[in-house]
Amino acid sequence: MEDLLSKIIEKNRYLISKGAVADYIPALSKVNPNNIGICIMDVDGNNYKTGNYDVKFTIQSISKIMSLMLALIDNGEDKVFKKIDYEPTEEPFNTLFKLDFPHTVKPSNPMINSGAIVTTSLIKGKGEERFNRLLNFIRTVTENPNISYNEEVYLSEKDTGHKNRAMAYLMKARGFIDGDVEEILDVYFKQCSIEVTTVDIAKIGLFLANRCKLLEQDTKVCDARIASIVTAIMATCGMYNFSGEYAATVGIPSKSGVGGGILGTIPHKMGIGVFSPTLDQYGNSIVGYGIMSDLSKELNLNIF
Repeated sequence: MEDLLSKIIEKNRYLISKGAVADYIPALSKVNPNNIGICIMDVDGNNYKTGNYDVKFTIQSISKIMSLMLALIDNGEDKVFKKIDYEPTEEPFNTLFKLDFPHTVKPSNPMINSGAIVTTSLIKGKGEERFNRLLNFIRTVTENPNISYNEEVYLSEKDTGHKNRAMAYLMKARGFIDGDVEEILDVYFKQCSIEVTTVDIAKIGLFLANRCKLLEQDTKVCDARIASIVTAIMATCGMYNFSGEYAATVGIPSKSGVGGGILGTIPHKMGIGVFSPTLDQYGNSIVGYGIMSDLSKELNLNIF
């Protein structure tokens, strides 16, 4: 298996030159574009990894999976989806478009920035408590107590996150979010700055595949229904406005982040973590997409 993973990495390495690292967040422009890593964990306890699988990167939008799970634990499905829709969108992940339309009653889905900010606002807690609860939840699911956030990236996101700030205040004015906007944004910027490896995100994918149970401890953390909801939204919305094509060509419920990570989950089978920081025009890892496409074909992983 690890020989196959190495071959897939080398096959897709040329794509590095076809993309670019995220530079709209200045701290992200410093990453090494040549890093590529893969980790696969299955429900039988097998663990395969190769390349730069242990290099840390910021989780970015992959954190939206975790904040959605915690919001669902805290509030239940009905309350969360009164505030956020389930629907895919053809708009970019950071769009403000349609938020101020009179007929818009909530953001399209929890995987774009507007929906994710609302999701974060639904996590219970005040001040640092909200972020600490999310961080501890990620540590529990990954079974990695050493996970923390990158302060340089956090401050960089906070200093340059003007569009996120604009959409948050617009949503506050429209009644989409409750609470202190700056406090909610602070949590959002911090959650995006949490540092992980491919092993960590593969563990999250495995947790979803195992229906919200920790494999090694055989411990159920939350209801299996949450895994069903999150996996379905990943399949339809997880790759931004490329999600439809990705579902048709790869067929693995996935979530990307502009840090270069892609998390995949195959229900009842496995979790996948891929990392390569050069991005395509949608904000997805360009090498990561090639790798996920090849993994899907080689291992017959397309759920559709």
